[in-house]
Amino acid sequence: MDRRSRGDGAGVGGRRGGTPSVPEAWALTERVRRAVGEERVVPFDGVYPDVPRDSGVSQFDRTAGAEAESEADAGAETDAGAETDAGAETEAEPETDGDLTAALRTESQVLPAEVFATLGNDTRVDILRALLELGADEAPVSFTDLFERVDIGDSANFNYHLRQLTGHFVKRSDDGYEFRYPGRKVVSAIFTGTLTERTQVGFFPADGACYDCGGDLHGWYVDDELTVGCADCGTVQVSYPFPSGGPDDRTTDELLQAFHHYVRHHYCLAADGACPECTGSIDTTLVRDPADEDLDVAVEHVCRRCSYRLRSTVGVTLLDHAETLVFHSDRGVDLNTAPFWQFDWCVSDRLTAVVSEDPLRVRVTLPCAGDELRVLLDETCAVIETTLVE
Repeated sequence: MDRRSRGDGAGVGGRRGGTPSVPEAWALTERVRRAVGEERVVPFDGVYPDVPRDSGVSQFDRTAGAEAESEADAGAETDAGAETDAGAETEAEPETDGDLTAALRTESQVLPAEVFATLGNDTRVDILRALLELGADEAPVSFTDLFERVDIGDSANFNYHLRQLTGHFVKRSDDGYEFRYPGRKVVSAIFTGTLTERTQVGFFPADGACYDCGGDLHGWYVDDELTVGCADCGTVQVSYPFPSGGPDDRTTDELLQAFHHYVRHHYCLAADGACPECTGSIDTTLVRDPADEDLDVAVEHVCRRCSYRLRSTVGVTLLDHAETLVFHSDRGVDLNTAPFWQFDWCVSDRLTAVVSEDPLRVRVTLPCAGDELRVLLDETCAVIETTLVE
């Protein structure tokens, strides 16, 4: 299973390395950048009007046809006072006839360089930390409480830095300030160590056996990737980027269980058509004879919005398939908790057969407790039929 995203990449299954300490999967990193716009529209001041339910909105569109109004700064209680931004007028809601495409508008977009410039200031980072400590996830924080929390004596200077964050990272309302999603992601990345720490965990035993030689499995965590591979032949079962906070306060068994849930969740999201990175729409296709894989057929997920890319065995897409779950559950196996790399059909294509080239059709055979579930899939990796062989 091969994961390729904007900034990271890793392999899962089907690869052999000379030694597991330097898995070949690490050398196959592919860098895919987000496509970004070159123009900015009128900045947004962070205050949202009410939006009728079922209105068509995009990730950037929170006004959905409502007219923006001039808003007074929630921090007007301070001596510095607060400036008032006139909201940009929006066009009338277009006729959609049930199609939301015309309603999906970008209200503001920040260029990547401007994001880094905005966050490259100690006071602004302190403001984000203060919002986290004051519980901005649960309720808005007042200007006064926020100002008293940050170590800065000049209220006017503080207000300036707060306003640089307001709109894209911080939402302002009459009740105070709270995180917008990008702001919360920044806080998570900075203060959980994702962007600031590097962690390494040496070899430790992992349950299961190598699908290639039957040897013992070991795990290791280097360069922000957790890998499970064979100590005997070097075959990598799974290698996938994992945040550096993952190993904190966990035993190696707990680490592997968390890793299983994390990776499984990503692939199940992709199989369901939602990008694990940006929640954009995913296109899923079967790839015949992938050039860089030891697989006859692989599954490729590509996000239309951010170009996030995942590649895997066909079997992995069945981890959240209802009949597959029931088949294993009836035989005492819980696929929600059993590490997926213990199943050959997840990490190799030995149990995957191409039954038709045009149209492309593949069958995955899932053995369990002496029985088999045979799953037929089409070129989009949709299940066509299942057959139980007891």
